[in-house]
Amino acid sequence: MSNDLVERIDSEIEKRSLLKHPFYQMWSEGRLQVDHLRGYSKEYFQLVKAVPVFVQNIANANDNPTLNAEIQSNLAEEKEHIEPWARFAGAVGVPSDELTDYNGLSKTNGAVSIMTRLSASSFEEAVAAMYAFEAELPKISRSKIDGLKTFYNLDSKDATNYFEIHEEADVRHAQVWRNILKSLPAEKQETAYRAAVESLKAQNMLLDSVHEKYVGVGC
Repeated sequence: MSNDLVERIDSEIEKRSLLKHPFYQMWSEGRLQVDHLRGYSKEYFQLVKAVPVFVQNIANANDNPTLNAEIQSNLAEEKEHIEPWARFAGAVGVPSDELTDYNGLSKTNGAVSIMTRLSASSFEEAVAAMYAFEAELPKISRSKIDGLKTFYNLDSKDATNYFEIHEEADVRHAQVWRNILKSLPAEKQETAYRAAVESLKAQNMLLDSVHEKYVGVGC
């Protein structure tokens, strides 16, 4: 039954894959402009700086001491990822103060609020939401790196390091969440599944926000 849960969530991740979103498709095909990447860097930063809060909420809800070390390790790494994102934003032309002073579009913040709410719900909902967020990130990160280098002449360490980190780190992070999901009792699995779907919808909603504002709905 627990393995069925992970398989169901993995199926939803594939169905709602961010790599199928028009914005990421344009990125991987070289059809974005650097201005679009600048806007993206500011909107997505609203999520990047919230991720440590998500994992802290999981840590707070955890009542299994054997999981403490792995969750705390994930949390420590997430806190370290904010600075590499700021360097990426700088590489595409967004100054540090502009990035940190920016508060996000309403739709962007709505998506982040959904993710925050899921992380502050039950332990199983928070874990499922994070798994749905991190499971595909290694593949997404590789696609972004390839696009930056191939089409946008952005191959500096500052431009690519955030994504290089997530190619490796989120393999480990997602495995932590996957193992927890596999151990959930049957009565908690449907709630976890619904949270994963909500997480995926919110992630796509954030990209909708970026695409509508900086590229245009009809592009």
